[in-house]
Amino acid sequence: MERQRSFSFKPTRLLVFSFTIFSSILFLSTFTTWLTNYTPSIHQQIHLHFNTSSSSSVGDGDSVALPPLIVHSLTKNFTVSGAKVSTLIDNRLARTQKSFSGSKSEPVRHHVGTSNVNFTAMQEYGTSPARVPSSERKKVVAGDLVGNTQVSFLKKIEQKGVEGCDLTKGYWVFDGSYPLYSKDSCPFIDEGFDCVGNGRLDRDYSKWRWQPKDCDIRRFNATEMLELIRGKRLVFVGDSINRNQWESMLCMLLSGIKDPSRVYETHGRKITKEKGNYSFRFLDYQCTVEYYVSHFLVHESKARIGQKRRPTLRIDAIDHGSSRWRGADVLVFNTAHWWSHYKTKAGIYYYQEGSLVHPQLNVSTAFRKALTTWSSWVDKHINHRKTRVFFRSSAPSHFWGGDWNSGGHCTEATLPLNGTLSTTYPQKNIIVEEIIKQMKTPVTLLNITSLSAYRIDGHPSIYGRKTRSSKIQDCSHWCLPGVPDTWNELLYFHLQSR
Repeated sequence: MERQRSFSFKPTRLLVFSFTIFSSILFLSTFTTWLTNYTPSIHQQIHLHFNTSSSSSVGDGDSVALPPLIVHSLTKNFTVSGAKVSTLIDNRLARTQKSFSGSKSEPVRHHVGTSNVNFTAMQEYGTSPARVPSSERKKVVAGDLVGNTQVSFLKKIEQKGVEGCDLTKGYWVFDGSYPLYSKDSCPFIDEGFDCVGNGRLDRDYSKWRWQPKDCDIRRFNATEMLELIRGKRLVFVGDSINRNQWESMLCMLLSGIKDPSRVYETHGRKITKEKGNYSFRFLDYQCTVEYYVSHFLVHESKARIGQKRRPTLRIDAIDHGSSRWRGADVLVFNTAHWWSHYKTKAGIYYYQEGSLVHPQLNVSTAFRKALTTWSSWVDKHINHRKTRVFFRSSAPSHFWGGDWNSGGHCTEATLPLNGTLSTTYPQKNIIVEEIIKQMKTPVTLLNITSLSAYRIDGHPSIYGRKTRSSKIQDCSHWCLPGVPDTWNELLYFHLQSR
């Protein structure tokens, strides 16, 4: 029988085996500790949580819950010696700042998980990151990195949208960098608005910039505006005050075109007061900027009254030229100027509905009926998914010593009015606002009434024609360049804010 072999440890072998196990454990522990503390390649994930107790305000009373920021792989970019903050953090915070624009000066603290970094409130700087120097946007000050590290952003990049800013409240600021174009650089200014060409010597009226109280409006950028309407139709419909704004827009856009010969009127028409319909094509952007005259937006007609056919206004029928407005991408309407004339104010056998010519009708009642006709047409024929609709409020006149047809004048005015205006808000504007609120189609009111009321200096006065006469003054329309440029800056602001 085979002898059974015994199994036993010798003392030397036991000692070697124990030493090997202990050494391995010690090595692994040491290596793990070193790897955790010093290796820059470990993928870390740090969550930055905004303090929910200080929510940011957007618009009127709306609060936004601020999500945590997640920054990856910070170990390599966050060093003690240089107090260097990762560009990734800076960029992410800049993007996130847009989401809670409108926040005030109360502190917003960003709690960093493992690194214990507290970001304190950034001080207010302006409304657009583009206006903040890169040196200021990027600049940070680091405190003691032992314990809590404080990183203060020195400038707050704040963007307030249309909802958070009343564009109608503000003041005019003299700005030597204006106007945005000159009379010599724009061939689209007709004689009635060409104050410089008609002999006006002072130029300060063209150098005032509108500054809202609660936000900034960006300086008009012709190239950006042309990109906004690339391949589209921008259409102005209304009276001669809208033609004033349309000519201003043409001049402002032309400043962004390298070759002016690539801008032309599609029918070869020269802009005059007589012809009412124009379409200018900007070849490089495949867009058109158009104007269609419509003093009342409803149909100007004739009806037999007694033995004579007399002009009437069909307040129940849209202007027959409305088919040209359809298909536009941006529509800017207005009507107000002609409703102040004697025929419309008196309303005697002038307003017509169906076959009925009213013996007399109040002008406000007629205006409301006409605007209701217009709003019904817009709701029926305009696709709000394609077309952005604006209605510009009434532009004020500034006649001293009489009305437009009774010796009124504004010759002496060379500066804007100062102080608080005592004029009441026009009834026609109130009616427009009430009609817009009842519409299915979203319509933006381009309210220029109050801000324009200060600009008594901006009218052609005796410089509305080359043959000047103190008996014939225009204190209703506006010199170009001039106040209508500001209306278009507001339009530009709204289009960008969508």
